[in-house]
Amino acid sequence: MARKAKAVESEGRFTPKKAKNAVAVAKVLGPAVLPVIAPYAVRAAGAARELYDRYQAKKLGVAVDQLGEYSGRGAALHARIAGLTQGLAELKKSAKATDADVAFAKDTQGTLEQLSATVRASERMPAARRKAAHRAVAGELDQLEGKLLHRLGV
Repeated sequence: MARKAKAVESEGRFTPKKAKNAVAVAKVLGPAVLPVIAPYAVRAAGAARELYDRYQAKKLGVAVDQLGEYSGRGAALHARIAGLTQGLAELKKSAKATDADVAFAKDTQGTLEQLSATVRASERMPAARRKAAHRAVAGELDQLEGKLLHRLGV
C-alpha cells in the first residue's frame, strides 16, 4: 500500500528521467513542428504588438502613427503639451478670436515651451524629483487647458 502511494506521489514530480525524455522528444518533434508553428507565432506577436500600440496611443490621446514622437516617462505630458499647442493654433485661427485671445495664445505658447523643456530635463532626474516636476507640470497644464477651454467657449 505504501509503495502505491509513493508511486502516485512520484508521478507528479519532474524527475531527471522525465527531463531527459522531454528533451529527446523536443529534439525529434522540434525540427518538424517549428516551420509550421513559426509563421503563426510571428503573426501572433505582431498582432499583440499592434494591440499594445493602440492601447498606448489611446492612453496618451494621440494617433497610433504619432506614438513614436512621445516616448519616455514624460510621454503623456508631451502629448498634452502638443494637444494644447494645437488648441492654441485653432484659437488663433478662429473667426471669433479677440485680440485678448490672440495675446493669450502667444503668452501661453512661451509657457508651453518652458514646460516642454522642463519635462525633457526631468527625464534624467532621480525618481522623486522627476515625479515632483511632472506633478508641477501637470498642474500647470490643467490650468492652461481650463483657460483655453473657457476662451473657446466650452
